[in-house]
Amino acid sequence: MERSDRRLNIALGIGLAGFALVPWYRIESGFYGLGWLGNFPFGTVEAPGIVQIASHGRWTLAIIALLFALGLAARAFKVSPLRANLLVGAGAAGIVFLVLQGLAVGFTGWTWAISENLFGPLADGQPSMGAGAGLVALSFVLMFSFGLAERGVLRGDAFVVASIALLIFLVSIFVFYPVGSMLIGSVQSFDGSFDPSGFIRNIQDPSIWSLDCVVGGNRCGIAWRTLFLAILAASGSTLLGLCFALVATRTRFPFKKGLRLLTILPIITPPFVIGLALILLFGRAGVVTQQLSSLFGLEPGRWLYGLTGIWIAQVLSFTPISFLVLIGVVEGVSPSMEEASQTLRADRWRTFWRISLPLMKPGLANAFLIGFIESMADFGNPLVLGGSHGVLSTEIFFAVVGSQNDPSRAAVLAIILLFFTLSAFLAQRVWLAGKSFATVTGKGDSGAHIALPRSLSIGVHAIVIPWILFTLVIYGMILFGGFVRTWGLDNTLTLEHYQRAFSFSFSNGAIAWTGVAWNSFWTTIKIALISAPLTAAVGLLTAYLIVRQRFVGRNVFEFALMMSFAIPGTVIGISYIMAFNLPPLEMTGTALILIACFVFRNMPVGVRGGVAAMSQLDKSLDEASLTLRATSFRTIRKVILPLLRPAIVAALVYSFVRAITSISAVIFLVSAEYNMATSYIVGLVENGEYGVAVAYSSMLIVVMIVIITCFQLLVGERKLRRENRVATAFVPSAVSQEKAAS
Repeated sequence: MERSDRRLNIALGIGLAGFALVPWYRIESGFYGLGWLGNFPFGTVEAPGIVQIASHGRWTLAIIALLFALGLAARAFKVSPLRANLLVGAGAAGIVFLVLQGLAVGFTGWTWAISENLFGPLADGQPSMGAGAGLVALSFVLMFSFGLAERGVLRGDAFVVASIALLIFLVSIFVFYPVGSMLIGSVQSFDGSFDPSGFIRNIQDPSIWSLDCVVGGNRCGIAWRTLFLAILAASGSTLLGLCFALVATRTRFPFKKGLRLLTILPIITPPFVIGLALILLFGRAGVVTQQLSSLFGLEPGRWLYGLTGIWIAQVLSFTPISFLVLIGVVEGVSPSMEEASQTLRADRWRTFWRISLPLMKPGLANAFLIGFIESMADFGNPLVLGGSHGVLSTEIFFAVVGSQNDPSRAAVLAIILLFFTLSAFLAQRVWLAGKSFATVTGKGDSGAHIALPRSLSIGVHAIVIPWILFTLVIYGMILFGGFVRTWGLDNTLTLEHYQRAFSFSFSNGAIAWTGVAWNSFWTTIKIALISAPLTAAVGLLTAYLIVRQRFVGRNVFEFALMMSFAIPGTVIGISYIMAFNLPPLEMTGTALILIACFVFRNMPVGVRGGVAAMSQLDKSLDEASLTLRATSFRTIRKVILPLLRPAIVAALVYSFVRAITSISAVIFLVSAEYNMATSYIVGLVENGEYGVAVAYSSMLIVVMIVIITCFQLLVGERKLRRENRVATAFVPSAVSQEKAAS
């Protein structure tokens, strides 16, 4: 009872602070700047909720105050069904009404005609919600959660119930609300009224759905061109990834460590840099183009600028990711099954085709899905190499920031893009549903994998070795391109691009960052350092709930959280712009919208990594802690987290790197004050400053290599220590468990 009262006091204290101590509405100059203190607590915007009701006529906030007072009244009761029902009712009603009030009242008054008809016109509207509204919303969620816990939901575990409620609340705000706003925006006019004419006009646009390329014409519609490119890119990257995985696991290739090194490169490379390197090689002024022109007298062509160039760049970018997905699957195929096949006189080719390859289907499906979604969402390479052959991601961008200025067209294109990716996501789940591909069981499974059929071995080597050399040349161009004065015209070696981007000087005993890239560089690092731990925390908490808890709707909960993986970054970007540019939540141009985008865009990777790591931990460890009356929160902090340090580090590093190299969503969300590195590099490319762009990209690659190297060293050391303790794992004891937890 004392513990229930203490946590309820915390929830109510958060709500009281939101109502009485901080501004209810958004502070334009920035909440953390504290400039609002001069007009607090009676300013029109700076006033807290209680003053807004009393002095500024915001009578709609009075209902929220009454619902919060109902929660306060519940505190007077002892823990009982009555108190639990009061908390659940007050919390749920408070959340619903707070959402409705925020959506119904805009800058100038009612945003819904039905509200004005029922209550009459408002004398004044309201700004966007601020810190006060956010704290009260959090208080309502906690009241609702603690009420459910007191009713015995999930064995009365308040931490678990509150975690699930908060995750659902946050995902609803930062995933489903933006996507819903985009869908609604596609059938609205500029004044917000219902107007489906723009949607109908754009959805019927021949430039989207034209099939001229099928019937003999020269151009496909944007939708079919993007779909065709995504299928080709996913197929190419999956096939090459499988070849790399087979070479790394089933052959005597002498440079297997080098293959694994190549898997790091696409993660640490800005997504458009490969396209830029291809231009340096095969563009009209590229090295290869100029050499062929001088040797054979060929006229430099523009074959690279179009779907061919985009496909090459995307396969280069996504093949190592497919390799990462597939290598574990290839290694996981049971050697005993292959040996059994050969015992039944099947040759190596038949064994591979009928036994090994079918068991790799989940990995192949995942690799294809990742390649498909990444190709659909890719923005940088089509922007650099697309020329007149635009794809959905670039057309969405130009519909927003170009001369068209057609938000309805951007929304329609984003809906088409989302339809393609979600269809692939659902098709993969349906295809794999109900099928078993298990090859690792509790029984012993010794033996070695059979060698590849000779013809297949020759084939995969013939594919992999030239591709490795080609990849090395590409990355050599990326590094070398920053050291020449003007690529293709003046190849004199110089450091002026690095000096222009990253120069600094000493003035009055302090460092002055005079390079043009420093501002975006430091902004990127700061936002990445903030978003990475949040992403890891949300992902690992979600993994804990999925693996360790059993509750109604768990599968739906997992699918809803993982669905954000299937939403392309371009769609996330345009939906955030349409959702968070107006009340109730106005965040465009701030660091908060970038952080929210990174957290909920990259969260599914942390979830899957956490699920994989936590599934290897015996459930008896945390059950023992709970038996000794430790709370779930203390169990996670003292038992689970120390055993998940490698997974935590992996989630942190991945989130940090993705925050630095992301472009498809970021390009819509940056501002003059908060400009990210990738967006700044795109601007350099558009201005023809290739040298500075390559220099900046090379610097980012070096920074990422340092971080990834530290990560690999840390994880490698922990894996080695775990192997040294393997003998004690067979005889569990209090001592061995205590050592593992420490």
